[in-house]
Amino acid sequence: MEETIPGTEAAQIPTQRGASLLDTAVRCTEERHWDVFPGTWLETVGGAHRCSCGDAVCPAPGAHPAGPDWAARATGSATVARRLWQEQPTASVLLPTGRAFDAVSVPETAGFLALARMQRMGLPLGPVTLTPRRRMEFFVLPGAAAKVPGLVRGLGWAPSSLDLAVLGEGAYVAAPPTRFGSRGAVQWVCRPTPANRWLPGAEGLIPPLAYACGRDR
Repeated sequence: MEETIPGTEAAQIPTQRGASLLDTAVRCTEERHWDVFPGTWLETVGGAHRCSCGDAVCPAPGAHPAGPDWAARATGSATVARRLWQEQPTASVLLPTGRAFDAVSVPETAGFLALARMQRMGLPLGPVTLTPRRRMEFFVLPGAAAKVPGLVRGLGWAPSSLDLAVLGEGAYVAAPPTRFGSRGAVQWVCRPTPANRWLPGAEGLIPPLAYACGRDR
């Protein structure tokens, strides 16, 4: 069953009730050939959620790497992923960028405006997430981090003037249904399907995303 956000046919966000983090991690490796690694998790202390890192003011409780060696721990093996989440079933599911994909991150309002524009233009889309930080992350082919500044300048914008960032090598995104403390869970706006197995390049998505971010300033 899916929940549809009014205003755009592209934005179909499935309910996440009962979704298994272990199953999510295994599907990411088996179906998409994405690397995954377990992050922190939420603990209940005195009736309140707290990040397993122990920081009382953690900016991303339950949704960040558990240690500095996270890049080396990332695995593309379903067997290893299953073992890791069996050891800690409530660990967040984190996906390193710069390997199978990069992610273009924009504010939620700009993201939905761009989605509607992309739909009218018939542009191919990859998976898209919506985070509790009100950011939308568009999955694109790896290498986008090096291309996007030039693409944005070519459209007449200074990269620093737009709230548009690219997550590439050395960064990561959280996969649904990972939760950010009491803020809520990451959700799919466009879920991974066989139809979007082949990711788009940044060249096609940056014009509508940059336009939307410019409108959103």
